[in-house]
Amino acid sequence: MNDQTSQPPYVYEGLDPVPETKSAISDVSDAVKGAANRVSEAIESGRKPGMPLSILANVAREAPLGALLVAFLLGVAVARRR
Repeated sequence: MNDQTSQPPYVYEGLDPVPETKSAISDVSDAVKGAANRVSEAIESGRKPGMPLSILANVAREAPLGALLVAFLLGVAVARRR
């Protein structure tokens, strides 16, 4: 018997590619891009006719001073709660 026995090679040795390391900045960048895409899709779906953003845009277009008054009053109401 020989003291120097060679071990068989690992089955997966060299077959799996080495995963690329991503920096924290690229991870954050990808997360921000994904969030921006989801927000823009939500806004686009809300702008379709009959949806809330479409109705709000039409009201603001027809009565800009009234819409400004409502927005101001909502701002005051939210500010008083805090």
